Amino acid sequence: MPQEQTSLFDIQEIDTELTRKILREVYESLEERGYNPTNQIVGYLISGDPGYISSYKDARNKIQEIDRAKIVEILLLEFQNKKK
Repeated sequence: MPQEQTSLFDIQEIDTELTRKILREVYESLEERGYNPTNQIVGYLISGDPGYISSYKDARNKIQEIDRAKIVEILLLEFQNKKK
């Protein structure tokens, strides 16, 4: 049976999910190494200095793949969604 509706491809949603996944992985890596992940990620977001993120489990390289503004956008959207 042929499909009658056009499927929509939402690149924005895929990008957001990828960013969430990477943030979770970075957070968990920092936690495993004994760091306070929130403090380290905030330090990185404010300064842009990747030295705040451990290279353990390639966390530093992963977080640098994402635009910092995108990370802030997602964090604010998560905050907004939790307020509802």
